[in-house]
Amino acid sequence: MGIEQPSRSSSAAAAPQRPQSPGTSLVGVALQWLLGQVSALWSLLTDRPVSLYAASVLRIGYGLLYLVFLVREFPHRGEIWGPDSPWTPALAEELFEQTGWNSVLTLSDSPAYFEFCYAMAVVTSVLFILGWRTRVMSVLFAVVVISFHARSIFMTDGGDNLVLLMAVYLVLTACGRRWSLDARRDRLKSARAGDVPEPVRGVYAQELRHARVTLTTVVHNCGVFVIAAQVCFLYGSAGLYKVQGSTWGGGTALHYALNLELFQPWPALSHLVGEFPMVIAIAGYVTVLVQVAFPFVLFGRLKYPVLAVLLGMHIGIAVLMGLPLFSGAMIVADAVFLPDRFYTFVPRLWRRAAQRTGTRQAASGRATGSGSVPAQGRPELPAPQDQVVPRRG
Repeated sequence: MGIEQPSRSSSAAAAPQRPQSPGTSLVGVALQWLLGQVSALWSLLTDRPVSLYAASVLRIGYGLLYLVFLVREFPHRGEIWGPDSPWTPALAEELFEQTGWNSVLTLSDSPAYFEFCYAMAVVTSVLFILGWRTRVMSVLFAVVVISFHARSIFMTDGGDNLVLLMAVYLVLTACGRRWSLDARRDRLKSARAGDVPEPVRGVYAQELRHARVTLTTVVHNCGVFVIAAQVCFLYGSAGLYKVQGSTWGGGTALHYALNLELFQPWPALSHLVGEFPMVIAIAGYVTVLVQVAFPFVLFGRLKYPVLAVLLGMHIGIAVLMGLPLFSGAMIVADAVFLPDRFYTFVPRLWRRAAQRTGTRQAASGRATGSGSVPAQGRPELPAPQDQVVPRRG
């Protein structure tokens, strides 16, 4: 016993006591998880641009909405934004000093200048929809929307405000990578290049190109995330404001909205819908529930039925309340939450349906034609007994 005791003490003294690894502690695990989340977020921002198809849908949708808006208001353009407007350029300039807005329409009082600006606004909207030189057109489109919005700011509504915000946000995105003339030009250029190797660049040129691609990707992804956050804020705040109102809690808010003369494009239809109070109350409760829950269902499959409900809600607002611009702006904004695989799946499904329809039509055409077209064969010779044999005299 006296010999074993010193051996234990000596071994204990010889083995240095190891410090506790930070990975085994709770703080170390939390730190590793936080670093992993930061790394994943950085990879999401820098690896590749997200939602390219959704950004293209936003470009086409908002460009088309604003083009339709300009064409619709063409007969009244002078009274709204032009020299005949009661809100004169001097009043607009005075308001600009307080709000910080600005407009290219107030640079001159000439009617010819206004007509030129209006024509350029229409052309810019068309080119923005087509995706021609999208980087430049996105900036010009934002300038057009801001200028017309600021020139007659008291003639706008919620739809105009949303289009204005999205026009500014789309400047940050690469919204011309899909379904655009720019994308078509890039495909043709790649096809002409073929297998020709790229010219050898220097190290600095490669680093500069890599930095440019990374910066473009980061700016695009941040722009898409800002658009998504803006839509979530709109729905969430609208739902929370509705919850505070007594009419929404009582289920009568939509009844009062349907009976406002200002929002009755078809009074007979509004009165017809108003005859079903239970349906109106249920629609009001579903609207509040969907809007409040919208920001919390975006990361699961539940977002698809929620988006379908919101689509029906906006269509109802456009038809029953006469707010097509607002409804269209919200429907286009909801498209940012659909993944790219959805936009690639829908055209494939459409082509399959078209092919099946064409095949059925061709088959039915062949079946119909087989009974009506006579057999195409060599004409038979007359039978020997039917032939007339001349008699010899």
